[in-house]
Amino acid sequence: MAKSGDVAAPSTKRRLRSESQSVSGTHDRIREAILNRELKEGTSIPQHALASQFDAGRTPLREALRMLQREGLVVAEPNHPVRIAPLSPDDFEELYVQRISLEAVAVRMTVPRLVSDDFAELAAAMTKMDHYTEANDDLGFRAPHRAFHHRLIAGAGPKISAEIDILADHGERYRLAFGAHGIAVDRRSEHQRIFEAVKEGDPELAADCLGVHYAHTAALVFSVLEPDRDLERLQTTLRTVAPGAERSLKIPA
Repeated sequence: MAKSGDVAAPSTKRRLRSESQSVSGTHDRIREAILNRELKEGTSIPQHALASQFDAGRTPLREALRMLQREGLVVAEPNHPVRIAPLSPDDFEELYVQRISLEAVAVRMTVPRLVSDDFAELAAAMTKMDHYTEANDDLGFRAPHRAFHHRLIAGAGPKISAEIDILADHGERYRLAFGAHGIAVDRRSEHQRIFEAVKEGDPELAADCLGVHYAHTAALVFSVLEPDRDLERLQTTLRTVAPGAERSLKIPA
């Protein structure tokens, strides 16, 4: 005769697995809505409205919000509406200080490890980016753009790569909000120069080209967000990890 514990254990495992999947799915759906700006920055939304909109139970929603708060995408407190994290000059500057610092080091680690299949993936991502750029499809552009940059830093290891991916997703909110895609700078030529440096097996040049790319993005965002911003912290970051890119950090007039 089976003991009650023998029956309960599989049942408990199934329940925990189901709850975990529910939390993950709720987190992913809300996160995507924030990154796509379907949920606009700075807005407050009652938790019951979020639960209804995303068909989420109370416990999965609470856990998903905790995860999103750790990522800096929401401000959530018990018995208060959820506030979508606002966009601000300070947040953007810190985001790009972190991103440039980590990615400039990670690309140096990755370049020596790349093989023919990796170059093919990078080239394919660039082709897809071209397609979505011509179609003026910012949301479609996200996936190949993310894949391109992820491949450049994957050699740094899964923990560092995961952290960089979170920073990259954060950056998407600013790119979509302030139009740092395809204006004033030929973004394709920047990706092409990064790709060529990587194919040449030159980690230092790849880091500088990546730094130029992010310096232009930061300058474009600040030209809208805060044109008179003192960019000393970003300049120090570039000077330290991608010195060939420091001169590219100029806010357009």
